[in-house]
Amino acid sequence: MRILCMGDVVGDEGVRSLSEGRALSRLRDGLRADLVIVNGENAAPTNGISADAARILFDAGADVITGGNHSWRRRDVYTLLDDRPAMLRPANYPDSAPGHGSCVVTASGQRVLVMNLIGCVFMEPVASPFTTADAVLAAYKGQYDLAVVDIHAEATSEKLALARYLDGRVHVVFGTHTHVATADEQILPGGTGYVTDLGMCGSHAGVLGVAAEPILHKFLVKTPVQFTPAVGEVAVHGVLFEIRNGRCVSAQRVT
Repeated sequence: MRILCMGDVVGDEGVRSLSEGRALSRLRDGLRADLVIVNGENAAPTNGISADAARILFDAGADVITGGNHSWRRRDVYTLLDDRPAMLRPANYPDSAPGHGSCVVTASGQRVLVMNLIGCVFMEPVASPFTTADAVLAAYKGQYDLAVVDIHAEATSEKLALARYLDGRVHVVFGTHTHVATADEQILPGGTGYVTDLGMCGSHAGVLGVAAEPILHKFLVKTPVQFTPAVGEVAVHGVLFEIRNGRCVSAQRVT
């Protein structure tokens, strides 16, 4: 089983980077990926993800779209979060929030549990990603063959700690949210594939997908400013995980 996980899609440039010219489909075919997971929580032009952006990403070849702290920024996506099982938001938000935090999809004859979690360090206080992961795994016991976790978090220590906690119980843990691809892809002792952050799909001309000018204004002047998406210098980042005989055997960065 080869699972391609693509980093945070940012704005229209990020959506186009995966959709135009069948880019994601061609990448999938070239890497012989059986399953594609895309973090899309910033795919709308001004933050969050819109229903239109989500549909474009699904049409482009994403099997599952994961989210994060901006999942509910655009109200037009609420119905899609509720109605489409493969459109995820973090599981450790309250059950009353629109959407669901996990799903099971079938790929190459195997049932893959995909779980979306969010960190607590330097972020909004929610339920622990550690105990939430335990609860999700228990709820799906006997219903999946492989398990993959997207931990959307600020702190690198929290991401790695969660991966260590789940090592041997899930097959892949990848981090999202910081938009910078890390160089620590590895196989943990229990056979879980891990990377701290997949990186970003979108324009690298600004600062983490946002135009440089408003970011510089915020740092230098400190007064409120409207962020606008960066344009140009588009790149995509992700990691391809390969699983054999119940263990992840490789984690390869994709750019």
